[in-house]
Amino acid sequence: MTGKIVIISGPSGSGKTTLYRKLLLSPRLKGKLVKIVSVTTRLKRPGEIAGRDYIFETKENFFHQKRAGFFLESKKVFENYYGTPKKSVEKILRKGQNVLLCIDVQGARTVSKKYPQAIKIFIDVPTIEILKKRLEKRASESRVSLDIRLQTSRKERQEARRYHYVIINDDLAKAYKKLESKVAQALKTREHKSDAC
Repeated sequence: MTGKIVIISGPSGSGKTTLYRKLLLSPRLKGKLVKIVSVTTRLKRPGEIAGRDYIFETKENFFHQKRAGFFLESKKVFENYYGTPKKSVEKILRKGQNVLLCIDVQGARTVSKKYPQAIKIFIDVPTIEILKKRLEKRASESRVSLDIRLQTSRKERQEARRYHYVIINDDLAKAYKKLESKVAQALKTREHKSDAC
């Protein structure tokens, strides 16, 4: 029996990372989801721990790994690069465990081509105006950077129709409850199918 891949995507400011982290701590899904530590070329932020939050690499090492086929998927996000280690994913799946990935729509497209049975969940916001307010509230963006993020978000939101589920994050608690329920349901369905084989 092989495990399943659960993909969470959504535009910057949708709250996908917060929901992803909460899902990993879910008592209901305890032991059913495994986090993959991504590789990144960006600098470590305060409070982050290398090997737990990310594997921090130089751009030179990242490109070397990419050429060697180290990544299941990789992408450039503004000035930094991110990648999902392929062997880590394969090892967990072979054990019959489920992998939880928080990746952008481009990465999700790449992974779902290789793993068509992946469960794809898109986290969205009610309107682009709300998204803009959330990004402005961060106060970490220049005007140019904010405009680029909003342009990217508009394109990403158009991809929502390609996902199995779309969850509108208007209220974090409600959105999390829906997300947890959808993932639990999807994994349970997979387990029943495996038992029937």
